[in-house]
Amino acid sequence: MSDRIKTYSEFYKFYLSEHQNRTSRTLHFIGTFLVFIIIGIAIYYRWGWKWFLVPVVGYGFAWVGHAFFEKNKPATFRYPLWSLLSDFKLFFEILIGKRAFDNSKD
Repeated sequence: MSDRIKTYSEFYKFYLSEHQNRTSRTLHFIGTFLVFIIIGIAIYYRWGWKWFLVPVVGYGFAWVGHAFFEKNKPATFRYPLWSLLSDFKLFFEILIGKRAFDNSKD
């Protein structure tokens, strides 16, 4: 990835290529699901400072997937906003069945 990606469409293709391992996608899905749960609980109970759990849990699961299963560097470091958007996009695509935990529907 030497050249900077210029469009989100191009980035999402790259993102999917970096998320082909079933276990890694499962970890990303679990992390994102837990982020939604933590946000709901934080709002309901007015947690305040405990919002720090959102990125810790979300990125924690994802980075374990990259380090141990994908064996690549997360795109978050170079494309933080597109990467976050893509995490949510992939989560919802898996949820509605547009994509699979493996890369069979890519």
